[in-house]
Amino acid sequence: MEPVVRAGETYCWDRDMDEEAARREWLPGPAGPDPTLTVFVALDPATDRVLATAQVHANRGGPGAHVANASFLVAAEAAGRGVGRALAGHVLAEARTRGYTAMQFNAVVQTNERAVALWTSLGFGVIGTVPRAFDHPVLGPTGLHIMHRFLESPVPAGGAG
Repeated sequence: MEPVVRAGETYCWDRDMDEEAARREWLPGPAGPDPTLTVFVALDPATDRVLATAQVHANRGGPGAHVANASFLVAAEAAGRGVGRALAGHVLAEARTRGYTAMQFNAVVQTNERAVALWTSLGFGVIGTVPRAFDHPVLGPTGLHIMHRFLESPVPAGGAG
């Protein structure tokens, strides 16, 4: 998580976040702020190193609790190896199993082309873009996409592989 936080290019997190704050952000606590939160990890079978992690939870409470939200982090060493795609397939299937009817991402950085391409290939659509809502440390102000897909249909071919 630390390299992603420090780079500040893909998440709306404080780039100076310390480990304690990062743990509060990503991991469920004993009486955590979100009882719907579950975290998954993808391990390298040869080394048991964490290659990626994801969290899934209700996007909102009450009458919005049937829509899931998720976040994903993939280690730089695993980029381009299909780890993120496999974890995404798992998370989408888990969300469907847990009774969510859709998944929504509230803030996909417009310039994060790999993430936008992955989500589009897995059936998500951009339903809106908030202009200049993200201050990219290199590119300056850019948009944040809101992406959505229904979960009634299975993950597109290759999504769980």
